Amino acid sequence: MDHYQGVVEDYLRADRSVFVNPEFCLQLSPSKPLSDSGTMWHLDHLAVDMRRQTAFLCEVAYAHSLAAMVRRLATWSEHWDEIEIALERDACIPKSFAKRPWVFIPANLINAFLRRYSEEVLMGFFDPLVTPLEMTAPWSYCTWNRIGEASKDGYGIPPEMRSLEAHGLNHQAAL
Repeated sequence: MDHYQGVVEDYLRADRSVFVNPEFCLQLSPSKPLSDSGTMWHLDHLAVDMRRQTAFLCEVAYAHSLAAMVRRLATWSEHWDEIEIALERDACIPKSFAKRPWVFIPANLINAFLRRYSEEVLMGFFDPLVTPLEMTAPWSYCTWNRIGEASKDGYGIPPEMRSLEAHGLNHQAAL
């Protein structure tokens, strides 16, 4: 785990209703070897928010090229039903919980991420939560409950990618 993943883990855990499993192995098919590309990933963090009944697939990036992250999200969007099944099977996440990606990227890369994301991933169905990496610094939020943290206004993040509530995912849970 690199330094920024640890900072994001502390940020996630500051909300006491969120439980974090770092380096979570997400495997679509348990019968295939772990090395099969395209059938498994190591998430930076799996964060389960009990208050919002949502499981977040968290990815942290700070490289100037966000191509790998966008490719991963595009692949996840293609396999989303299988991912939900894998989370229910392997992490015992209830079927009723929403499941949603959450990406943490430097503020100066948000526009590039959004542009690339809109070109490669089906927007509307699959909107990840986006948080500027700078907001995860411990002096940027209340470290024992994360209530009252700064707004994401001004970063150019669309509203549906700012809210912790699930948008466009886990349609069956809403029925």
